[in-house]
Amino acid sequence: MTSTDARDGVLERLADGRKQLRFERVLAHPVERVWAALTQPGDLGGWWGDAEVDLREGGEFVMRWRNTDPEGNHPTMHATITQLDPPRLLELSGDIHGVLRWELEPSGPDATLLRFSSTLEIADDQVASALAGWHWHLEALPEALEGRPAELGIVDPSWNVLYERYLTQVG
Repeated sequence: MTSTDARDGVLERLADGRKQLRFERVLAHPVERVWAALTQPGDLGGWWGDAEVDLREGGEFVMRWRNTDPEGNHPTMHATITQLDPPRLLELSGDIHGVLRWELEPSGPDATLLRFSSTLEIADDQVASALAGWHWHLEALPEALEGRPAELGIVDPSWNVLYERYLTQVG
């Protein structure tokens, strides 16, 4: 997949049939602040959804999105924390979205390089939607870090633009 924007996700098809979606972002906040946004339920609610977090290896990580599917259900991920190295690495294995991995490293005096990946079994016709969703949430993260939480219960028109762009890229 070729990207037209440095913020776009990258799709890699793995030999075992799974797919890996990868993103990088430089955030204008120190690692510790970004770490809190990834691990604290109150902070997660500003850019991703409603979370329950038992922050330890083997701990439970439950994420409930605020948007609904066509039947009115809120998607909910039940995951286990598989790797934890605060404040640098968080990895989850979930029943939806597969293995989610966030890696943080300092990037300048008060900035953080975030590397995110989702490795999962997903149908080809769902890849554009997953890429658009993660892109949207990762765009909401710096806003939430600035104290401007996203409106998570609505379908933002910018998601549709991202979806169309990724649909063109991944076919």
